[in-house]
Amino acid sequence: MYFCINNNNTVGKDKLRKFAEINTFHNVYQMKEGKKLIGKWALEHFKNNHPVVLELACGKGEYAVNMAKFFPEKNFIGIDLKGNRIWRGARTGVDEKIENLAFLRIQIEDIAEYFAENEVDEIWITFPDPQPQESREKKRLTFPGFLDKYRKFLKPGGKINLKTDNDGLYNYTLEKVTELGLPCPIKTDQLYTSEFYDEVLKIKTHYERIYLKQDKNINYIQFELI
Repeated sequence: MYFCINNNNTVGKDKLRKFAEINTFHNVYQMKEGKKLIGKWALEHFKNNHPVVLELACGKGEYAVNMAKFFPEKNFIGIDLKGNRIWRGARTGVDEKIENLAFLRIQIEDIAEYFAENEVDEIWITFPDPQPQESREKKRLTFPGFLDKYRKFLKPGGKINLKTDNDGLYNYTLEKVTELGLPCPIKTDQLYTSEFYDEVLKIKTHYERIYLKQDKNINYIQFELI
């Protein structure tokens, strides 16, 4: 007798389980629920007045989780739309009692609706979808339209960090930073052999490990919004 296992059905049930579970997590805010904290993330969720740092398109939240461990004096919020991915980082935060870590499930296009002026100190963008097609330029998270959104809530001189395996996105970002005249203290297309490589940049996401096994170079750029 042969049995046929429907893998799609199993995956679907697992996603539904994760979606249901993140509804019970104290460290996850979904859609409009997060708007009630605008201007009050540090005081009302984290119960402190520490700096707020965002990880955009955080996926499983590897960077947010590990930075929260490295820097207990800062608050970290991972942002993504896919709840089944956020579940992993949020679950770790709950299990390990990482109190300076939270997650927000929203469309990043709407991000300016969730944070008040000067509320955020720093942004990390780690291995985002590079949106390589020219027709999708406006979807790139370093597109000037997105930078204008970040400027609404990022403190003057606030830093934006991009870490990517995609040379096209790195070069595009460097080009826009130059065009806009933004301070850019760090830029390298060979992170792991550069002078900038430090403990924070050693954090590796799931996708980064895959890229490194494929001998891909890792790009990193840090610039400031003024």
